Amino acid sequence: MKSKLEVDKVIDQLLNARKKYEKNPSSTKELSARLSESTIRQLIAACREVTMEQPVLLELEAPVHIVGDIHGQYIDLLRHFDKLGYPPNSNYLFLGDYVDRGKYSLETICLLMAYKIKYPKNFFLLRGNHECASINRIYGFYDECKRRYSVKLWKTFTDLFNCLPIAAIIEGTIFCMHGGLSPELTDLKQIRAITRPVNVPDSGLLCDLLWSDPDEVSLAKIGIACGYARWHLLITHVVIDYSSAAAARVWLGS
Repeated sequence: MKSKLEVDKVIDQLLNARKKYEKNPSSTKELSARLSESTIRQLIAACREVTMEQPVLLELEAPVHIVGDIHGQYIDLLRHFDKLGYPPNSNYLFLGDYVDRGKYSLETICLLMAYKIKYPKNFFLLRGNHECASINRIYGFYDECKRRYSVKLWKTFTDLFNCLPIAAIIEGTIFCMHGGLSPELTDLKQIRAITRPVNVPDSGLLCDLLWSDPDEVSLAKIGIACGYARWHLLITHVVIDYSSAAAARVWLGS
């Protein structure tokens, strides 16, 4: 008989892993929440269900903290929460790239999934270009899953990543995605028409939204051509403490 997912217990376990890590005086210390593979699978299934109930283009209200790339830097993620407030006291929109490069992709994505499950209307996760099997197969997440659990678990994560929303609009004025604008984007209905689960193609609208890094001149040209002058801010790869459309503090993402 399957045990019921206890989200609060999972969150406590993940947060306590930091305390144990910071108390350990060893120079070779490792952080681990020691979640079972079955628990992680339950997290993935529950997060996928909640994610698929929400649209591919999120429409959010302020106030909300917008957070850029985390890349497995679990302690840095917790420092964001230390400074800005833990859910549900603060609302969050993450722009993707939760895994790869850093040492603790599993703890990072598991805590984010747990908060998404517990606070589905206050906590939002967009897809980044590293939430793609062809990328995280190379840059670390596959190896971490294989070393600590199994390749099968990595494949289960891939299914979840294929279901994450692609972009968000805050207060109708701030357009957020992981990558950048696409010359193919002429109407937001095109994003809303994307069906999930979906693999990221090598070109086209979805690829651009997750991958595009235009310079300022190209960004201006695309924005004007697509009629985006009404948006006060275009957010990609950054962290924002958003108070109003007229005033926002902006930092580069990690």
